[in-house]
Amino acid sequence: MLRIPRLSALIAAVLLAVCGVSHAYDKPVEKKVFSMPSYVTVGGKTIQQVAVGYETYGTLNAAGDNVVFVAHFYSGTSHAAGKYKESDAAPGYWNSIIGPGKPIDTEKYFVVSADTLSNLNTKDPNVTTTGPSSINPATGKHYGLSFPVVSMRDSVRVHKALLDSLGVKKLQAAMGASGGSIQAMEWATVYPDFVERVIHVIGPGFSVTPWVIGLLDVWVMPIKLDPKWNNGDYYGKGEPLDGIAQALKLVTLTARHWGWAEKTFGYKLADENKKPGDELGNQFLIESTLQKAGMARASTTDANNKIYMAKANQLFNVESEIGKIKARILFVPASSDLVFPPEFAQKAAEKFRAQGGKAEVFVIEGDGGHLDGVLNVAKAGEAIRGFMAR
Repeated sequence: MLRIPRLSALIAAVLLAVCGVSHAYDKPVEKKVFSMPSYVTVGGKTIQQVAVGYETYGTLNAAGDNVVFVAHFYSGTSHAAGKYKESDAAPGYWNSIIGPGKPIDTEKYFVVSADTLSNLNTKDPNVTTTGPSSINPATGKHYGLSFPVVSMRDSVRVHKALLDSLGVKKLQAAMGASGGSIQAMEWATVYPDFVERVIHVIGPGFSVTPWVIGLLDVWVMPIKLDPKWNNGDYYGKGEPLDGIAQALKLVTLTARHWGWAEKTFGYKLADENKKPGDELGNQFLIESTLQKAGMARASTTDANNKIYMAKANQLFNVESEIGKIKARILFVPASSDLVFPPEFAQKAAEKFRAQGGKAEVFVIEGDGGHLDGVLNVAKAGEAIRGFMAR
């Protein structure tokens, strides 16, 4: 019979920002802030007083060319490795591959990770972002839906300004999982002479499909249906926490796989004394766990920022710009991924090779779904190490 761990452990297991057990990056991580007086978006709109949080691991060499940029996923943050303080419950989400002697060896590479524009996690004290939840300096009020639409390319362009300020002259690799893989591909497209390699983990290739565009819309629909969302005007009036929780529950479930659900929950009940067949409100364990996880994440998530981030992912399409990319690409799909199935990576690799590019594919095996690229990326560790050495 399947052994079910404690409910609190199950909740932790389904939170998107949680990573597997591993030894922490061995130095304290310091969160810093990069700011720009203004930024003009891809769409031509000016945003005043832009700021994003970032953290670094390792040391920049004199030439400024030993750098790896790690872009975070849709609901993630720049906390890719290590701990801010020893008492932290867990290290950064990719701690298993970033650190001394690890595939992204911080004895060799200077690793930088930064929060995106419109990062979801606005109430996390270690996150700095500019988005609809920010104060518009022209009005002294939250932007709300008056904030300009931003794409993943916009975040990459802001991050390029960050790297310039640090003295970075070249990226040995741009890498990331899911939405981070999209940013990594944007890096190679917009700055082809700056980026040597792309490590595209659980990504779509060169564009999101119509299926994923629809999926992203579904991921934010509960927020828009929550009356408290009020067309984005909820600051100081009570946030749409129920809608956010339901939205995050959807993201978590669709980012997993039925094999994971069966192995983790089976048909266990949330309460053995409350059978689902007796009352409509009685739940299976998977229902209650996903709901509790969603509520836990809702307390640090901004609804508008989540909607804007969904739009940023929907806009990704560099199909017409593939010829600009000079970097070598390692595609790392997950075998059970239902969001970006391995076929996407295989087709993208074939397309890139057909245009003269160099591409490799390594598949993470497992039944954890899309999140295997976050929680089980260590399975691709040696493939990443070898790719970085070539």
